[in-house]
Amino acid sequence: MDIIKALLKELESEFNTTKKFMALVPTDKFDWAPHTKSMKMKSLASHIAELPEWISLALTTEGLDFATAPYQEKQIENNGDLMKLLEESYNKGRSALMQALVEDFDKPWILRHGEMILGEWTKYETIRVSISQTIHHRAQLGVYLRLLDIPIPGSYGPSADEPGF
Repeated sequence: MDIIKALLKELESEFNTTKKFMALVPTDKFDWAPHTKSMKMKSLASHIAELPEWISLALTTEGLDFATAPYQEKQIENNGDLMKLLEESYNKGRSALMQALVEDFDKPWILRHGEMILGEWTKYETIRVSISQTIHHRAQLGVYLRLLDIPIPGSYGPSADEPGF
């Protein structure tokens, strides 16, 4: 099995599904959240859009320390900006994966905030975390859209909102 080819196929599939969800994010609801502990729609959507680029981060660095490189939310003003961010992030992640060497997949990668370890994985596991986080947060976005009565597209088959289901 060619693991890089398999990851590229999975990345592309998740990207295409994510595009369907992101296209539905209403600009007029960017500041909306379903609960006080939930992210605002804009923050959630921009985070989803940037996650494919974490593949590049995993492959080109040994980790990330939020104490020395604080998280900065990507600035988006409208749905077009959001879709552009997703496309650019996907292209960076895909490009890095296409240039990756399988022998580097076992090297360690650490996510931290100063001395606090938030995650310690291999580079391969970090790639999988990036893809899993995309899926996880896209599902959250689906709940946001559902609560706003916006029909949900299918992910791995049709949704209850699609004709004929």
